[in-house]
Amino acid sequence: MTSAFQFISRRSPIVCTGGCVASNQPLATNIGLDILKKGGNAADAAVAVAAALNVTEPTSTGIGGDCFCLYYKAETKKVYGLNGSGRCPGTLSLEVLNQQGYDDDNPLPPTHAHNVTVPGAAAAWADTVSLFGSQELSLGEILQPAIELAEFGFPVSEVCAFQWNKTAHKLQAPNNMHGADLLINGQAPQHGQLFRNPSLANTFKELSKLGKEGFYEGQIAQAIVQVVRSNGGFLELSDLSSHVTEEVQPICTTYKGIKVWELPPNSQGITVLMALNMLENFCVKGMGHNSSDYIHILTEVIKRSVSDCQWYCADPAVYPVPTEDLLSKVYCATQAKHIDFQRASEGNKHGSPFEMGSDTVYLTVVDSHGNACSFINSNYMDFGTGLVPEGCGFTLQNRGHNFSLSPAHPNCLSPGKRPFHTIIPALATNAHTEDLLCSFGVMGGFMQPQGHVQVLLNMAEFGMNPQQAVDAPRFYVMYVKKEQKWHLYLEEGIPSYVEEDLKARGHVVHWPISGYDRCLFGRGQIITKGDWWRSHQILNNSKVWWAGSDPRGDGCAMGY
Repeated sequence: MTSAFQFISRRSPIVCTGGCVASNQPLATNIGLDILKKGGNAADAAVAVAAALNVTEPTSTGIGGDCFCLYYKAETKKVYGLNGSGRCPGTLSLEVLNQQGYDDDNPLPPTHAHNVTVPGAAAAWADTVSLFGSQELSLGEILQPAIELAEFGFPVSEVCAFQWNKTAHKLQAPNNMHGADLLINGQAPQHGQLFRNPSLANTFKELSKLGKEGFYEGQIAQAIVQVVRSNGGFLELSDLSSHVTEEVQPICTTYKGIKVWELPPNSQGITVLMALNMLENFCVKGMGHNSSDYIHILTEVIKRSVSDCQWYCADPAVYPVPTEDLLSKVYCATQAKHIDFQRASEGNKHGSPFEMGSDTVYLTVVDSHGNACSFINSNYMDFGTGLVPEGCGFTLQNRGHNFSLSPAHPNCLSPGKRPFHTIIPALATNAHTEDLLCSFGVMGGFMQPQGHVQVLLNMAEFGMNPQQAVDAPRFYVMYVKKEQKWHLYLEEGIPSYVEEDLKARGHVVHWPISGYDRCLFGRGQIITKGDWWRSHQILNNSKVWWAGSDPRGDGCAMGY
């Protein structure tokens, strides 16, 4: 089946001067444009697209998961951040899990109800609109297109149909009493088949009518608690009613005149910034794009940044994450000096990074005023736990699976704590003028920071336009715990002689990764302000938006 997924088309970047939307589903992208044309701004449209994607791609995203937001306000040239991740139930602890036989050597199964953290998306959607929105449209007006999409149905797109079928077993599980709400006659919908989700439409109506309270209190909250507790979890109504979105100060670093913005821990965005700081110490462009030297150096940089992040990155309300020290140019230069140009490193200094991937949607929107919203929403692993609350039409995330069960780990599970989080949106601005350069992201678990680095370098070092930057073959580095080795995955399109050279340097290489397996490399979206990537000078004079959407997904960029 993997060979049926061919990359044989060519796309040009979208160019426009009004507003622009890039998402993983054309119907959702079009909804974002409609919101912009009705007077909404980038934040309003981003929430509308996120809701629409919950309808069209429930495998990856939804209101039962978490989301993060970066917002660039053109008027002030400032970047703002929202952390929409949820917390561990207040009565769940390591002691409880140990009594049930779970520990660092015997972790929870990924779909266990204990992995359900409070879903943060609903609150973050409402807060994105109230804090950054135009105030011209109500939350109800913003959600209405997604409500209609769920009520009247939509034809399922190709990649989504494949993922839906691959993980339908979660919905079909005997303990999942309402999993059938996301199936058709007990089966996953096929490519092009019309799917309706009236229960999800009703959930969105409650949010529209009552705001955040419509989700975190009342019948939806009760349904969430009921399905979690009936499957052995500890979530309580008080966990939901006490949930709040956190306004956070984004973190950043500069790379050759470009200021790159990410969200701080508990997000893994710090990984991107550490990697870029290390890469400043190498002549990246001179190595040649996707050459063996280039992939080797980036792989070694990623190993070090991932290892640091997956040890130190935790909920800063519980553990004092040394963010400033990790982002020190001096520290990162020292890290770079330890890289052997001819030999792959083995192991890692902090223990075992996670191996699991995830399913997520990333989207970005810009408006005619120059505002940009970089937005990401996720269930974590396909359908999360797969558990569907009665009458709600969405699955609950399994984000708690990212907690460590080692009491010595900064990211160890504890009551009310937020777990280490994979999802990361990004922005880039001119380091001198603070003008927007681009809003971008690459979804997909631990590929995300690696994708951010590769796609950004495609533009900044190799002059690719946004579409070329997401089209280019990628690579992925993953630590396999049972082998205590790093594995390097190369996408089809990277030459065989590069694979051979990397093997000779000691890398454990898998090549070529093709077909549907390309999902390993994530799916990205980019919108740039002007064509700054064409020049070594970061001028950003143009009033033209340029946009690209990843061919590994079903989506597209559109503008007006």
